[in-house]
Amino acid sequence: MNDQQTGSWFGRLKAGLQRSSQKFTDGITDLFSKRKLDAEALQDLEELLIQGDLGVATATRLAGSLAKTRFDQEVTADEIRTALADEVAAILAPVAHPLIIDDTRKPHVILVCGVNGSGKTTTIGKMARQFRNQGRSVLLAAGDTFRAAAVEQLQIWGQRSDCRVIARDTGADAAGLAFDALKEAQAENADILMIDTAGRLQNRKDLMEELRKVIRVVRKIDETAPHSVLLVMDATIGQNAHSQVETFKNMVEVSGLVMTKLDGSAKGGVVVALAEKFGLPVHAVGVGEGIDDLRPFDATAFARSLMGLPDPS
Repeated sequence: MNDQQTGSWFGRLKAGLQRSSQKFTDGITDLFSKRKLDAEALQDLEELLIQGDLGVATATRLAGSLAKTRFDQEVTADEIRTALADEVAAILAPVAHPLIIDDTRKPHVILVCGVNGSGKTTTIGKMARQFRNQGRSVLLAAGDTFRAAAVEQLQIWGQRSDCRVIARDTGADAAGLAFDALKEAQAENADILMIDTAGRLQNRKDLMEELRKVIRVVRKIDETAPHSVLLVMDATIGQNAHSQVETFKNMVEVSGLVMTKLDGSAKGGVVVALAEKFGLPVHAVGVGEGIDDLRPFDATAFARSLMGLPDPS
């Protein structure tokens, strides 16, 4: 990726995170107008970070780190934002991993799950297009058999990304569809099979069990599948993301996260809180509806955008 592309993506990411960064920028500017970083200022900063959905543990860690290096010193708002961005980037760096496709698998099976409205189907379409652009063959399985609209949406994305979609009638058994799709993907020697699933609330045990059934069934064909289990989450849910990750992780061994709709949220800080608490790879973030608005997660770019700072490059 050249500098121009990086710059344009940074611009989109920064614009997408504007609602989140505005909260921090305005709050830090108000807090540190000709003020020392004393105990009261640190407490106020910690509260601001918690309100920005960074979570208590992360807010305490960030404030404590600032106290070690700058306590009782005169500081500017820009210095605080830059220091915070550096600390946030350090938290995010260990989880910033692009999704790696194992080319020894034929196919590499990606199961995509999440609650209703999280952006699963759109994410699958965008990722499929990116895989196709890399020269890989991709099959899509319309595993959300409850909603005809979900199947239609995936079929539209299939056309856009030049990927065949395997679908069944509304109400068909999702596990049976996944089984058939994997058989077909193997027969075609496809590189990747992406399985969409019905949106399910994490407190619906019956639906969560169905998700486990899909996994059990595909393992009858390939005991190592699925090779990736992606949890797609809508960033606008803020702290509710914690319970979603907890439940899905316990039920289906989530291997990585994709955060969508950051452009519609003032709660982008939750990505940092999730990284601190769960340590799961964050494969990609989405800041819009366009095909290029879902990109691999970059810790430094995200941290600087979150704090309203310019591209460092």
